[in-house]
Amino acid sequence: MGSWLQTAPGRYLHQWEQQRLDDAVADAFGFHALQLGLPEVDALRANRMPHRWVLASGGLTAVDADDRTVPPGAARVALLSEFDALPFAADSIDLVVLPHVLEFAADPHQTLREVERVLRPQGRIVIVGLNPTSLWGLRQRLSPQRLGLVPPTGEGEGEGPRAAEFIGYWRLRDWLRLLGFAIEGGQFGCWRPPLRGEAWLARLQWMDRVGERWWPVLGGVYLLHAVKQVKGMRLVGLARTSRRAARATAATLAPREGAVVRQREREKT
Repeated sequence: MGSWLQTAPGRYLHQWEQQRLDDAVADAFGFHALQLGLPEVDALRANRMPHRWVLASGGLTAVDADDRTVPPGAARVALLSEFDALPFAADSIDLVVLPHVLEFAADPHQTLREVERVLRPQGRIVIVGLNPTSLWGLRQRLSPQRLGLVPPTGEGEGEGPRAAEFIGYWRLRDWLRLLGFAIEGGQFGCWRPPLRGEAWLARLQWMDRVGERWWPVLGGVYLLHAVKQVKGMRLVGLARTSRRAARATAATLAPREGAVVRQREREKT
């Protein structure tokens, strides 16, 4: 995915994502922010938390975290770990950003469960994903490699991340709700098809304006942000019975106390 971002459609996608991520994380407050994967997109650059980390996995080694090997505009990798077993304590992170992580995850459900575990109550999650209901999703499904006509030999220019499994926007919202997240909002972008040439992408610039107005849910990429909610404690069983008995006793004694006060006033007069 990182090398594909250097192609013409990849740069087009990267520009849209970077702008939306800056807006999404700018007002997220706390102490600890975490980005999972894809250091080519500096998702936390607009955030003001004192501790911000980029965690990577896969074929990266320790040398990739060196400043000399970081591409221009990319974030420095601070940690190496698997995304479905994060090295953080429960309820310790205020913000987690997942740029195109779930599409490549072996078990996206487990990755989301780990993110929910490490997030604090009222912590925020921001997810960027490729939309299967779009021209980008159609191109991915009809590629020769996906159809088995050509053996997979790597990412070709303009072909998109063929190894990814696109996850639908509404499907992802359901997953987050099952984990106790409250959906704050989402947005779509990149209605132009993933063509190879810069010239053709420039000619089709009008598709972004028309698509945003008339078919917004058909954008090639989406950004979704949600908040972790923790339900409050409720009294049950004997505790609830005792509370009701106390209220009933108070209601019974109130008229008696009032009658005693009135009797004493009459005796004084």
